Amino acid sequence: MVAYISKVTTITQNIPLFIRQPAEALIGQRCYSILVYDFDITHVECLKYALSKGLGLGIVLGGAIVKIPQIITIVSTSSARGLSLSAYILETASYAISLAYASRAAFPFSTYGENFFLTIQNVIIALLILYFSPSKGVANSPKRPLNHTRPRGGLRRVFPGAVVAAVLGLFLWSEQLCPAPLLSLLQAATLPLSLLSKAPQIMSNHAARSTGNLSAFAVFNALLGCLARLFTTYQEIDDPLVFWGFLSAAILNLVLATQMIMYGSKGEGLISTSKEGDGMGSRTSVEEHVLEAPGVGRVWARKLD
Repeated sequence: MVAYISKVTTITQNIPLFIRQPAEALIGQRCYSILVYDFDITHVECLKYALSKGLGLGIVLGGAIVKIPQIITIVSTSSARGLSLSAYILETASYAISLAYASRAAFPFSTYGENFFLTIQNVIIALLILYFSPSKGVANSPKRPLNHTRPRGGLRRVFPGAVVAAVLGLFLWSEQLCPAPLLSLLQAATLPLSLLSKAPQIMSNHAARSTGNLSAFAVFNALLGCLARLFTTYQEIDDPLVFWGFLSAAILNLVLATQMIMYGSKGEGLISTSKEGDGMGSRTSVEEHVLEAPGVGRVWARKLD
């Protein structure tokens, strides 16, 4: 065993500088010397710290792409069916508050960096929901031709949404507008806010018995990210507000993941009476589909979505 460690250390003690420096920056010079240079992998404290840093870096990198599939799905289908606007607004507010709280408290970026990417991606998704949602009062119009495409909310809804997002960011990062005591209070509020953000989506999935265009990749990666973040938070941050926030998010993401398994995209293409949020409240929309009738050819049929 000693001979084996001796052979390994001849390699670990001669690692090139361009590899050693990033590793030392990630886990610290002390733990690098113990775990890598001396190859003492029995040092529990440094082993936990290195695992926490590695998970944290992985979560940040995953957070940078986790909701990209959801964005692609919305754009490619030109539809945000099954996605709750209120859920995304509340979730985005929760992410933004946690991001501002951790940033202003000077926590290590590896413990909260994914919130930066998730906030940006959530804002994009919320704006896409606004853009692709039909104009209020038009979708149910009896005078609309059956083959007429539903008008979308378009830029007249997207622009105000973008302005609100910008104002929220300015408020949270301004120490004059949002002093530290107020920001701490807002961070505590992310616990019930996290519940409220997931509740509309969970209820919508349950009512429709379908998850619509909700991305399974985003849901399951969010769940795994929250579980891993519980470990990194416990290891590196002594802040109960942050820990309980991730714990509540993990529980709610577990519910969504369970619904993905139970419902999947079940119900697509079938007649349904489920309600879908259009950004202005609940509605019952009408969509047209072409059906093939024997001996008749193509006929138009309405579908309540």
